[in-house]
Amino acid sequence: MTEAIAAQDSVEPGDTEDRTVSFTQMKDGTREEYLLLQRYEAAHHTDTAERLLREMRLQAEETIPGYQITRLEHALQSATRAHREGAGLDWVVATLLHDIGDGLAPQNHDRFAAEILRPFVRDEVTWVVERHGAFQMVYYAHHYGWDQYEREKYRDNPYYQTCVDFCERWDQSSFDPAYESEPLAFFEPMVREVFLRKAYDEAVLQTGVVKGLAA
Repeated sequence: MTEAIAAQDSVEPGDTEDRTVSFTQMKDGTREEYLLLQRYEAAHHTDTAERLLREMRLQAEETIPGYQITRLEHALQSATRAHREGAGLDWVVATLLHDIGDGLAPQNHDRFAAEILRPFVRDEVTWVVERHGAFQMVYYAHHYGWDQYEREKYRDNPYYQTCVDFCERWDQSSFDPAYESEPLAFFEPMVREVFLRKAYDEAVLQTGVVKGLAA
C-alpha cells in the first residue's frame, strides 16, 4: 500500500478516489495515511493560482466605498502600469496581488500579501509588498495626525528606494477611473506561471539582490 501511494505524486483533478484517513487526532495518523494526504495536498498546491484569482474577482464586488474605483480596478491598474513600463513577471504579479489582503486582513493586508508571494518571487519584491503600507503613508498619514514618514525607519535597507518607486509609480497613482487597464484575464497566465514555480527556490528568491523595478 505504501509503495502504491508513494508512486503517485498527486491526485489529478477529477480523480474518483474517495479515500480519507481514519485518525481524529493528528498524532494517531499512520505513514500510509500521511502519504495519502501528501498526494491530495500536492494537487491542492497546484490550484493556488485559481484560488487567488477567485479572491481577486471578489474585489470587484466586496470593495471599500468612497473611492472612484473598486479594489479590483486598483489592482488591475497598478499591474497594468507595471507591465507597460516593462517590469518583469515577479513585479507584475506581485503588483496585481499587493492588496489581495484588503478583504481578509485589512489591518495587515501588506504582510498578508507578502506571505502569499514569499515562496515564489524575488526577495526584493516580497520586501516591497510587505512594507508598502508604511511607505504609502507619506501620501496621506498627516491628514490623520499619524507619522507621515514611517518609511524612514527602513532608510538603511537596500530595498528602500525600490519601495519608494513602487509606491510612487504603481500604487498611489492607480486610483484613476479614466485609466484603461488590462482585464484580469490578461494577467491570469502570469499568476499561474508564478505559483507553479518550485517554492523557496533560491534561484528565484535571489536574497539580498537589488534590481529595482525594471527587473
